[in-house]
Amino acid sequence: MLTMVQSIADAQRVALEADESVLLLGEDIGKNGGVFRATEGLWKQFGSERVIDTPLSEAGIVGSALGLAMGGFKPIVEIQFLSFITPAFEQIVSHVARMRLRSQGTFSNSMVIRAPYGGGIGAPELHSDSTEAYFVHTPGLRVVVPSSPFTAKGLLLGAVECPDPVLFLEPLRLYRTQKEEVPADHYILPIDRAKVIKQGEDVTLIGWGAMISLLKEADQLLLEQDISAEIIDVQSLSPIDEVTIFESVKKTGRAVIVHEAPRTCGVGAEIAARLSEEVIDSLEAPIKRVAGYDVPYPLFALEHAYLPSTDKIVRAVMELVYFQ
Repeated sequence: MLTMVQSIADAQRVALEADESVLLLGEDIGKNGGVFRATEGLWKQFGSERVIDTPLSEAGIVGSALGLAMGGFKPIVEIQFLSFITPAFEQIVSHVARMRLRSQGTFSNSMVIRAPYGGGIGAPELHSDSTEAYFVHTPGLRVVVPSSPFTAKGLLLGAVECPDPVLFLEPLRLYRTQKEEVPADHYILPIDRAKVIKQGEDVTLIGWGAMISLLKEADQLLLEQDISAEIIDVQSLSPIDEVTIFESVKKTGRAVIVHEAPRTCGVGAEIAARLSEEVIDSLEAPIKRVAGYDVPYPLFALEHAYLPSTDKIVRAVMELVYFQ
């Protein structure tokens, strides 16, 4: 039984054992094991030439990882919090995401950038933002979000094998809140697929990361109202597995999309737009979004008012079910 952060550490252990070209880079990831202990024990096992403590320079870390990837290595970079990634933004959007196209495939660019993200843990400013939409809007970069310990290990190992650069977002709220059986050996989950968590008939609930736990809680409340919800874990924010989402909404006729990033131009807006373009004839009610507000992430005393909740999700579903 592993927590998510333990499964992520185990995935990196397996990757390091399986392939000598895999390297880890990040601030305090070596002897200290990382701020969340996601690399605990790996420095001792694999040494400082493969588990590399870097200076406090996100641009330097990502730029160095890009050079290593171009040289045939498979670096896994840890950024301590997603909000801390902005100094490396230029490297990611101008170089990391473009190198395979720029070189017409001459250079490999197999690299993973890990970043804890999201709220709900009472963190200070610039530690809880969900800015995934910045990167989903960047062609050439894949964006993946696990929702459980099992999916975290399988998706991370899949990201390591991907020829494209992958931003791997790890929901902070889930790091230690659930345990699950996770195979000790090497296994890969596809990093471009959504997953149907639960079958339903009346409404499709769409989310990713920490929102999946909320959707499951909301589903239990909806069952008390005799409402059958289908739950979709998007998992891959770029590319989006629209086929799985479309098929679900065609069946249920209703969709509620839930994410904790601000509502405007969030990934939920893209999913809603695609649904309106492709399955509008199947819709029995407007598409609903339950999201964070269009304000800077609040201090922790107010974060639960800001974040999506089961009550907000249930209210949105009831509006759709009784829409006329």
